[in-house]
Amino acid sequence: MDPKHKRRMAHSLEWHKQKEENTMNTKSRLVHLCIIGNFAVAVALAGWFAFYPAVRVALDLRDPALKGGDVPKAAFRLHQALAPKLERWAKARVASGRAAGLSTENISGTEWPVFGSIFYLWSTEALQQAWEKSPTGPVPPKVYARGAVDALTALVLDPSHGGWVRKHWGERYLDRENVWYRAMQLCAVMSQHNLTGETKYLPLLRERTDALAAEIDASPHGLLNDYPHECYPGDVLAAIACIRRVDLLLGTDHGAMLARAQRGFTGHSADATGLPGYMADTASGELLGPARGCSNSYLCFVAPELWPDLAGEWYGAYERQFWQYRWGAWGFREFAKDSGVGDWYADVDAGPSIAGHGMAACAFGLAAARANARFDHAYPLAAEMLAMSWPLPNGRLGLPQLLSNATDAPYLGEEGILFNMTRPPAPSMTPKHGGAVPTMVYALLAAYVLAGILIVTASAFALRRALRLHIPYPQTQVVLWMVLVVVGALLFLLGQNSLGYLCLAVSMVLPRATTLRGEE
Repeated sequence: MDPKHKRRMAHSLEWHKQKEENTMNTKSRLVHLCIIGNFAVAVALAGWFAFYPAVRVALDLRDPALKGGDVPKAAFRLHQALAPKLERWAKARVASGRAAGLSTENISGTEWPVFGSIFYLWSTEALQQAWEKSPTGPVPPKVYARGAVDALTALVLDPSHGGWVRKHWGERYLDRENVWYRAMQLCAVMSQHNLTGETKYLPLLRERTDALAAEIDASPHGLLNDYPHECYPGDVLAAIACIRRVDLLLGTDHGAMLARAQRGFTGHSADATGLPGYMADTASGELLGPARGCSNSYLCFVAPELWPDLAGEWYGAYERQFWQYRWGAWGFREFAKDSGVGDWYADVDAGPSIAGHGMAACAFGLAAARANARFDHAYPLAAEMLAMSWPLPNGRLGLPQLLSNATDAPYLGEEGILFNMTRPPAPSMTPKHGGAVPTMVYALLAAYVLAGILIVTASAFALRRALRLHIPYPQTQVVLWMVLVVVGALLFLLGQNSLGYLCLAVSMVLPRATTLRGEE
């Protein structure tokens, strides 16, 4: 062969070899980018879901407001984070008309959106009052949450959102019985007026308050039903408190009715503990079940503004019969200690009971403790609530989101926590300080940190191993990985967090490998 031709052939082979090596190096760099990117994502997720919550809770526990009657800083952060989201959600839900078609059996889809809206409105009032005493930022709550206040009020007053009670009571659903829903509408109108100065609903407020007060006063035992043959004394008490607030706002006088209203909650309307029962019969006034934690907490945070002496008696009975320390946590039981009812229970009102601790009883027990100035109970309950809520860097709370109705009431859990943290102590109650951080809180903080360490450690080992693997179709896999990461980031920016996390989770299984290098 011609030497010149041999040189050209050798040069060509060398060029192809160099090109192949360059291509392989490029593929290798892309694969390394993918693998190291996954490690970075894992570290970021550990920081977001594990390390940040531990640090955030530890800092919040140092807030002196938790040990007294002031509003904790955590409540301001949560309130501000929820404001724009609640405004968008409420407007979209009213516009959809979805509520009108829900079944009367769908409690979380019918009651929860209304109840959650009231929680946020009441919380906004409390936060505004706290801000006026000691501003915590340049913009007051009633200003940055104005859109949410108007949207949530519109939701509570929306006829579609009364569709389920209309099915129960017919077209006169705003004129008879139906005590809980009617009271919530009055509360929404008052909150909007107090926060925005809106007056167009005030004539309606007076008219409906007079009608509700007259009906409660004319009832045989001062009790009305929520639904046919379903009377919950806690809801009646909330309606009575609402009537008193209307008197304070409008200058009306239902004092005689308010004085007689105790008959619905004392005497034969109370159980052996001295507390009103969970359910009662409106015709006879007799209880249809004993006192329960979910209703006791509700009664005890309302009563101080009506009857301080009776409120003190109720809270004392609640403490004696329901307050316990188990599994490293303080809390209220769902059923009394000597009731004989098991420690494990769940329903839509009470939530799950774990070792006797009732979820609703403990959550709203914080509101009850704060309203009664029992800071020795409020402090451990608030510490547990903060630790269990799983706070995230975006201001939201992870666990309440998971426990809410994602379709119809996605913010109820966070609205409830916000409400409980913002209840002011009644001026007539004598403060009792004390309490300590329960063992469970330290265990949860340790669990957050340990989870983060495990995620980072496992990712580091996965990174080390992945760098030694043979990756088939590297360019295709890396392109797919980049697409998933970019789409996930866009979904986060659009507020579609669940889909964003799903894209990141799928991206982290790439690149898929076959064998270790040297074993092909």
